[in-house]
Amino acid sequence: MSKSKSGDSSGLPFEAPIREIEDRIAELVELSASTRLDISSEIEALRARLEGQVESTYSDLSAWDRVTVARHPRRPVTSDYITNMLDDFFELHGDKNFGDDRALVTGLATIDGRKFMLVAHRKGRNTAERLECNFGCAHPEGYRKALRKMKLAEKMGIPIVTLINTPGAYPGIAAEERGQAMAIAENILGMFDIAVPIVCVVIGEGGSGGALGIGVGDRVLMLEYAYYSVISPEGCAAILWKDGERSPDAADALKLTAESLLELGIVDEAIEEPTGGAHRNPLQATAALKQALIRHLDELGQIPLPDLLEQRYQKFRKISHIEGRFPTVADAVKS
Repeated sequence: MSKSKSGDSSGLPFEAPIREIEDRIAELVELSASTRLDISSEIEALRARLEGQVESTYSDLSAWDRVTVARHPRRPVTSDYITNMLDDFFELHGDKNFGDDRALVTGLATIDGRKFMLVAHRKGRNTAERLECNFGCAHPEGYRKALRKMKLAEKMGIPIVTLINTPGAYPGIAAEERGQAMAIAENILGMFDIAVPIVCVVIGEGGSGGALGIGVGDRVLMLEYAYYSVISPEGCAAILWKDGERSPDAADALKLTAESLLELGIVDEAIEEPTGGAHRNPLQATAALKQALIRHLDELGQIPLPDLLEQRYQKFRKISHIEGRFPTVADAVKS
C-alpha cells in the first residue's frame, strides 16, 4: 500500500476521502512552513471539513468495514493499554508444563487502586513483536498459563480482566499435538467455577475458540469497532461459497459487530470509541476502556460470590438456548 502525504501508509479502503483531505492539509502545512505564507484559515477550514468527513464515513460502516478497522495496524493493542491504562503491572510467566507462550500475557495489575489479574492476547506493535507473539495466535501452553493465573487470582481473592484480540488459536500440528482443543475446553469449563469477578473485553479481533478460551466472564464487553465471531469472514466465505471475495457477505451474515451482538445479548456493553476508531485517538479509547472496567469491577464486587457464579452460568446458558431447537431435560422427562 502506498504511503500518503499525511504519512499514513495503513489507511483503510473506505477511508480514501478522509486521506484526500489529510493529504491536502499536509501539503498546506508544508507550504506554510517553507514559504511563511499565512494560510492558517485555509488549513483550519480543511481540518473542520476533515472532522465532518471522518464522522460521516464512520457513521455508516458495513460489518466488513468494521472488521478492517479491528485489524488496523495502528489500533491500540494490549501493550498500549498496559502502558497507558494501568498504574502497575507485574508479568507472570509460564504454564509450569511446557513453556511461556508470548501470545498471551498474564500478570498482576492495578488500576486506580483496584488490584486484579490481567489475562490478555498480545499481538505486537511491529514485525519483530508480531513474530514473537505469533500474531496473537496462542498455543495450548498459553491457555494453560492463562487458567493457572486465573486460579491464582481466585486464591488471592482478586478479580480478573481479560483483553481479547486474536484471529484465533494457533492451528498448527505442534499445537494440536500438545492438546490445543483440550486446553481451550478446559479454560471454558474452568472459568465458570472461578469464584472471583471476571470482566472480558474484546478490544480488536475476537476469533473463534481462541477468543472463547479467555472469554467466559460475568461481563463481556466490546469496543465499538471490534468484532467477535465463531469464524473469520474469510474462513466462512471459503467454506460456504469457496470464494474469498465474498468475505463482506460473510461478515454481514455472521452478525459479528458490537451492535449486533449487543442486540443478541451476547455482549453486555459496546464501549464507544473515538470518532474514526481507536487508532485515531488511542488515549481517548484507553480512557473509555478504563472507565468501563472500573464501573463493572465495582458493580461485580458488590454481588455475593454464590450469586455471581450462578448468574455467570445462567448468562451463558441463556446464550446457548434456542427456543424450540433443542429439548430441555423437563421436555425429555415428559416425553
